[in-house]
Amino acid sequence: MKIGIEARNILQPIKRGMDYVALEVIKHLQKMDITNEYYIFVRPGRDRCLSDSMHVHIIEVNCPTDILWMQYALPKVAKKMGVDILHCTQDDAPLFCSIPIILTLHDILFMEEEKDDSWSIKQKIKWYYKRYVTQRVVGKCQKVLTVSHYEYNNIQNYFHLGDRMGMIYNGYSEWFKPTEDKIEEIYRRYIPEKGYLFFMGSCKEEKNVSNTLIAYSKYLKRSKVKRQLIVSNFSQSDLEDIIEKHNIDNIKEYVVTPGYIVERDLPYIFSGAFAFLYTSLYESFGTPLLESMACGTPVITSNTASMPEIAGSDAILIDPHNPDAIVDAIINLEENEDAYKYQVQYGLERSKPFTWDNTASELLDLYREVVKKL
Repeated sequence: MKIGIEARNILQPIKRGMDYVALEVIKHLQKMDITNEYYIFVRPGRDRCLSDSMHVHIIEVNCPTDILWMQYALPKVAKKMGVDILHCTQDDAPLFCSIPIILTLHDILFMEEEKDDSWSIKQKIKWYYKRYVTQRVVGKCQKVLTVSHYEYNNIQNYFHLGDRMGMIYNGYSEWFKPTEDKIEEIYRRYIPEKGYLFFMGSCKEEKNVSNTLIAYSKYLKRSKVKRQLIVSNFSQSDLEDIIEKHNIDNIKEYVVTPGYIVERDLPYIFSGAFAFLYTSLYESFGTPLLESMACGTPVITSNTASMPEIAGSDAILIDPHNPDAIVDAIINLEENEDAYKYQVQYGLERSKPFTWDNTASELLDLYREVVKKL
């Protein structure tokens, strides 16, 4: 088979979750499959995180805008390469393409009604574009994939795709494991002492930053320890806006906002944390909660969307709309040593089946199935 994989942003220095998923799957296919030929279509970038090999070819495709890259440049180059199938990995695909397409839909939040009047023109264009393209392209795909049973049901209920719908879990990278080597050197780039709380923030509403910071304010009033909080992917100015809006000045001296934390530092950040707060309102999968578990750090996560499915029934599941529930969970871990130790061991075992080898193997089987039916 000649397999084309769209992974447009994997060479960019700052990657999103979907970029890491595509990158890890490609790396593991590269190791396990020397029979088929892969063409990886990317935008030019300086992070040379993937190299050509005998069976894997990195094809850099330059184009001035994302929309033109996807709708014009990608199908043109893919056809020139003569690929049998084209796997588009990030929620959209070319509308006019003679090559059979497999589409990964990580979620369909963008199919909901527009909610935020503060969006920029660029954000609104992207939102309208994804809605327009997705509604039209899913009917043309040989297969539509997603990453959890929760999201599978959402997409089926919306698009009614029948047996053209599939589900393959994501994995987490093998370097996420309990580590002491160099841990102090790494975490001290961000925070003076280990034993902190860790939270991945974002300006997106579903990341639930406000409720989590309100919970942290209440935690500081109740806790005898008063652990610092790292909030990644979040600016100091956005933090100050939330502090002012919710009158939670008491968190100012305890919160650290380092911005984007590079992937290679995250195992050390997880390992140095007392607990990881994954209190989103919505996640289609939730790789960071597995990464934390694999590092031996307890996770406090939400009882919504896919998180109970991925974290499992014995995880600490809370109502993300209720700051008091978040505080209760943190305090219980501080005051109940047995509960803490249980969550450490539970997380280490729970994370084991979610490997990129499994993901890549299932995807390769699906490629074979699709090509066989052509």
